[in-house]
Amino acid sequence: MAGLKELRNRIEAVKSTHKITSAMKMVAAARLRKAQIKIGTAENYQKAILTAILRILADLHQEELEKKVFHILPEMMRPKKEVKKCLLLVFSSDKGLCGSYNSNINRKLLQEIEFFIKQNIEVKVFCFGKKAYDFLRHRKPELLLGIKEDIAKKGPDFAESSEIAQEIMEMYKEHNFDICSAIFSEFKTAISRDIKTEQLLPIKIDESALSAAEPINKFGDAYYGYEPDRLQMLEKLLPIIFVANIFEIITQSQASEYGARMSAMDSATRNANEMISELTLKYNTIRQSAITTELIEIIAGAEAI
Repeated sequence: MAGLKELRNRIEAVKSTHKITSAMKMVAAARLRKAQIKIGTAENYQKAILTAILRILADLHQEELEKKVFHILPEMMRPKKEVKKCLLLVFSSDKGLCGSYNSNINRKLLQEIEFFIKQNIEVKVFCFGKKAYDFLRHRKPELLLGIKEDIAKKGPDFAESSEIAQEIMEMYKEHNFDICSAIFSEFKTAISRDIKTEQLLPIKIDESALSAAEPINKFGDAYYGYEPDRLQMLEKLLPIIFVANIFEIITQSQASEYGARMSAMDSATRNANEMISELTLKYNTIRQSAITTELIEIIAGAEAI
């Protein structure tokens, strides 16, 4: 029967889809585990550099209070008197099949663009990932500054993050923008993530963390001197923390993407299982009905003879 043949073909098609989604789920899960390890490494490195910066700033602040002096911080920490240009870095995926991951990022991107436009600030967007680029290309193409696809394709890479950070810092030194912010997905769990906007330049230090930091020239009850000058040390450490921030954002984004893809493929696999069960039941019901009809016809024919 034509109905049985169509159902048989459809069952085979759904089984093929089930194999694909199941394989994609396993691949995403394996990559997620690697990304989670990188997140831990990135956070530890970032905290170590940030602790050194906080202690220098605490020392400078203490000296300002005691000696009534004023220190001029490096350019990477000095906020602009007037913000006229903004660079938005948006981190999305290059491919789909990851649930609402990209749509949430794109929605946040539009909100940030509207916010800056209302403040009469010129906005330019650089996309890390094809999905955000395609989204903006059809809506506000004049805001696009560029795109970088296949970022850390085999996993988060510190060397690649360093190259990206160096390019952004050069643009900042050349005064191509006054403020730089990143839109990315912060990883919580495989099924939970938050879309965040974080200011990267000028570098902002949390006041609560600064107040809790101990001056660098004190260890316990002992005081000691150090070289080079504190501001020179700060000048060297700020690019390092900026690279660390970029690397952490990439690791958070990729872990979120893998988690979203794993969750989406898990749902697709379960839906395929349910569809296979429903189609198989329908196939068996129709087949049983056809067999019963044929038996009735045979019996009726035999009785007629």
